[in-house]
Amino acid sequence: MNQLFQRLAYVSLPVLLGACVQAKQAPAPAQPPEVTVLAVHRQPVPVTTDLPGRTSPFLVAQVRARVDGIVLKREFTEGTDVKPAAQLYQIDPAPYRAALDSAKATAQKAQANLASTTALAERYKILLGGNGVSKQDYDNAVAAQGQAAADLAFAKAAVQQATLNLGYTSVASPIAGRIGISQVTPGAYVQASQAASSRAARSRRTAPTPPR
Repeated sequence: MNQLFQRLAYVSLPVLLGACVQAKQAPAPAQPPEVTVLAVHRQPVPVTTDLPGRTSPFLVAQVRARVDGIVLKREFTEGTDVKPAAQLYQIDPAPYRAALDSAKATAQKAQANLASTTALAERYKILLGGNGVSKQDYDNAVAAQGQAAADLAFAKAAVQQATLNLGYTSVASPIAGRIGISQVTPGAYVQASQAASSRAARSRRTAPTPPR
């Protein structure tokens, strides 16, 4: 009886050991995967394309002097951006200021001469009615009045021209853009219509280069 029990025990022992080994080799239950949830929104997405190209100015203005004179100073740095009507050069204004003063004095003299001749013509007109002066004297007075009026108009025009010339001593930028290379330096003598520098507008057109 004992021998039979021992044999059963020996037989059951491998079975138990095999069950333990199978229990150890059984895979662990799989963990649920982690999932990230994102909210989806509709929105415009810009589509950009990079293409090689060349830029060219759509407006170029050449800066020129309008009066003769010595350049006293330059008010810009080459290659920088300037605004419209910004001062670029200063030409010596002294002779043009003197010319303006002379024109004003001439205009004042013409104004006084016109007043004198007008008064004389009015006086002769009254005397002519009473035969106080001859018709020739009256005609001469009227002609002198007309000449004085013309002289005054010419003097006023000279004042306007002198004012313009004085203003032209300050050379301004005609457009907004990037200033180019200066053709003159301070101390140089410039003449009317002589190019001082050239510059291009800031806004530029881009011409795409087709891919090869």
